[in-house]
Amino acid sequence: MSPEDRREAIVAATVPLLFTHGANVTTSQIAKAAGIAEGTVFRAFKDKQELIRTCVRSVLGVDSELELIEQARQADTLAERLSWAISAVSGYLDRMWKLMSVLRDSGYDPHDERREHKGPPVEMQRIVERVASLFGPDDDLRVDPSLAARLLLGLVFTNRMQGDGFGDATAGADQLVELFLHGVLKQD
Repeated sequence: MSPEDRREAIVAATVPLLFTHGANVTTSQIAKAAGIAEGTVFRAFKDKQELIRTCVRSVLGVDSELELIEQARQADTLAERLSWAISAVSGYLDRMWKLMSVLRDSGYDPHDERREHKGPPVEMQRIVERVASLFGPDDDLRVDPSLAARLLLGLVFTNRMQGDGFGDATAGADQLVELFLHGVLKQD
């Protein structure tokens, strides 16, 4: 197995452990899950912190969501395309927030590696661009497609917030699209 394949296999074995144990996962647990000797972890990664950072970058990757959003192009209507995109983005947000919560609860600051980066995360910029591409020239938008995508994703983002003063109710993807396209007021 090449060194890069070994690293990928260790990351694949570690990610589920991070969702369970956060940064408190041990290299012994990682080695057992990967089916390797514990020393192999340290031959592949400088230390456990490098491995955790690599796993976080892996979980934050949006390639599968971008592919799902791209597949939304096959839907017949704008509403269907946007609903498809919302489902993809909602899954990403749930995965990201769950990992960040578990890591934070275990004492790891998942934002440390992002402190030097100013502005929105590159992953979210890529998602906004892909969602914006779902709007076509026949959709008769009142705003630029990039702004429309950002506004839609703002709805998705706040819709995923629950508890601690936000309530427990959320709107489904189709309902969010309906609200986004037609507003919250009843039509006469």
